[in-house]
Amino acid sequence: MSERRLFGTDGVRGTANVHPMTAEMALSLGQAIARVFRADGARNRRIIIGKDTRLSGYLFEDALAAGICSMGVDVIQVGPMPTPGMAFLTADMRCQAGVMISASHNPYHDNGIKFFSSDGYKLPDAIERNIEALIASGELSGLRAPPDEIGRAHRIEDVAGRYVVFLKKTFPIDLSLDDVRVVLDCANGASYKVGPTVLEELGAEVFCLGVSPNGRNINEGCGSLHPEKVAEKVKEVRADLGIALDGDADRVVMVDEKGTILDGDQLLALCARDMVERGVLRGGQVVATVMSNLGLEEALEELGVGLLRTQVGDRYVVDAMREGGFNLGGEQSGHVIFLDHNTSGDGLITALQVLAYMQRKQSTLSELMTDFVRYPQVLLNIRVAKKKPIEDLPEFLQSVEKVESALGGHGRVLVRYSGTEPLARIMVEGDDEKKIGEYAQDLADELRRALGG
Repeated sequence: MSERRLFGTDGVRGTANVHPMTAEMALSLGQAIARVFRADGARNRRIIIGKDTRLSGYLFEDALAAGICSMGVDVIQVGPMPTPGMAFLTADMRCQAGVMISASHNPYHDNGIKFFSSDGYKLPDAIERNIEALIASGELSGLRAPPDEIGRAHRIEDVAGRYVVFLKKTFPIDLSLDDVRVVLDCANGASYKVGPTVLEELGAEVFCLGVSPNGRNINEGCGSLHPEKVAEKVKEVRADLGIALDGDADRVVMVDEKGTILDGDQLLALCARDMVERGVLRGGQVVATVMSNLGLEEALEELGVGLLRTQVGDRYVVDAMREGGFNLGGEQSGHVIFLDHNTSGDGLITALQVLAYMQRKQSTLSELMTDFVRYPQVLLNIRVAKKKPIEDLPEFLQSVEKVESALGGHGRVLVRYSGTEPLARIMVEGDDEKKIGEYAQDLADELRRALGG
């Protein structure tokens, strides 16, 4: 195993069939997760595996199953299923753990493996380190089950129905989507069946995009990375709103009836207002990341609600929500987490909550979003050979301080390294788009010099 850390901010991810995303590593990960979660003496030891629609999903699904079975644990394979659906099913079917094979919004040639504990939450860092240590130690080969205890693997084809019923229950029983016209883009990904089914069973007229996966077209020119396609369709068919999911349906970008695109920050502000009005927002705060727009912070202040920021990554948002007792959080990218409903970001649940608010208020989505004022943000990515700690670059830090002083309290500077790529990211936010673009470029040039680029 490579010396670098195997797990990133959201499981193991990389190019399919290239280390670490190889069949051999998937087998080892299957063995390690089975070993970690094997409860000695338990009568039913089983781990559930789902995937999105990538071609390489078949490769990793069978390798993971082989590794899990070799450790004496049974496997349930459910095929294409959204990541939040796997979080739900892991707990609902009382499995020891869940595995999702997906690289989320990445192109088809990438893939990833992420795990859920028996309660449906993503694994904490300590368990990921334990898995890494087991793989690195070489001990797994001596821990395999004897021949009479090898696990069984079987496929269940109809579990999607469980998830559909669960999703429908998050929509108020006294409301319906009769006469609502919705454009839904499933990104040729894991939600291509359950997404249309849920909305249609609630009464909506659904115009579908991205529901013909072929193993290679996931996220390709569609879904939440390309919401302009949904915006065009919304205007063409005069829909009430559009929903653009990513490949594993844990994030969503929405479009109002005028074709205006709404990201995760705007959806968080909208849902926070709904929950405040209904008296169900817990803790007086919403959790988001350092990337969330100042517009979200100001919108929440108008509601008397605070904003708690975490590092980038929906798992860190969830951790802060659980620790603080909050029930709404998310990311600008479209991960919105309703802990009253599910343990992870769920694009379909988010869409249903927005639709419910629209129905309760008998308002269009554009009318509900009039109070949100977005600050311009400029984000630059700089390829780096080595991720030297930013705090060890004193001259660059002085440049950052100068920019922050120039913004005068009406903007922010954020510098961080990507958790999954050899990139440094610089974000400058303020009320003058031209100026912040200049500031961001100056900081990027300064950082390249500081890193010897």
